[in-house]
Amino acid sequence: MAENQIPPGNRQQGQSQLDLTLFANGLRQDPDGIWRGRGAEAVSYPAAGNNDCFTLEDNSFWFAHRNACLLALLQRFPTPGPFFDIGGGNGFVAAALQSKGGVPVVLVEPGGDGVRHARARGVRTVVHATLNEAHFRDRSLPAIGFFDVLEHIADEQGFLGEVRRCLADHGRIYLSVPAGRWLWSDADVQAGHYRRYTFASLQQTLVRNGYRPLFLSKIFSPLPWPLFLCRTLPSFFGHRRQIARSYSGQHRPRGRTLMERVWHWETGRLARGTSIPFGTSCLAVAELSS
Repeated sequence: MAENQIPPGNRQQGQSQLDLTLFANGLRQDPDGIWRGRGAEAVSYPAAGNNDCFTLEDNSFWFAHRNACLLALLQRFPTPGPFFDIGGGNGFVAAALQSKGGVPVVLVEPGGDGVRHARARGVRTVVHATLNEAHFRDRSLPAIGFFDVLEHIADEQGFLGEVRRCLADHGRIYLSVPAGRWLWSDADVQAGHYRRYTFASLQQTLVRNGYRPLFLSKIFSPLPWPLFLCRTLPSFFGHRRQIARSYSGQHRPRGRTLMERVWHWETGRLARGTSIPFGTSCLAVAELSS
């Protein structure tokens, strides 16, 4: 098994659940072990999105490399306490973090399919709710992650304000977003995206909402031009491509050895705290402004 690859879910079964009554008043734990919040907040994400991703994640270089980059980032900027993965889908990230040990990991996911898949992967502490529905206490969460989530939030300021309310003093947030406004395509529309980000726009968004960025970097440095040619240009000329098809080639990269060297180069730079200026996704670490 390659380094940073997620182990089978049953390796997680020995870990105990985190008692979420320490962090929230609005959650109840049902007999199935899943914590549930109150309400039914709308989410800008395709109804079949989690199911579609679940069929791809374990064999997709994109999901595997994003996990490797996140783990490298956490090595450089460790969490100060339990990690809350907001909008974590099928638990692909949460399972990877959990497998590394060190701190408890909590998945917070509004989609029922995602919750079910995360439990099958062995994620021990799962919350079936949005961040708002979970009603976490003020200043209660030491580390909050939201990976490819912010672009799905229409009220970006409201979401980051709720994250800020929940984040503990000296806590940190970790996030990834799609990069490059010039790469906007119909695939973004189908995925329920409201925006793509630049370094400048992401940094301004964080600062404007009360955060101090500690580190920003792009990843997937070889992919901007292929993405532009395969998605952005066809969209410009009116060619619609199904999301499932746009992801279908992600587990069959050509030039595998060369690409693996590029991925290793990227994770090495992140582990050293060195930013990568070019790519199709942007990673960031931030803390509350003083």
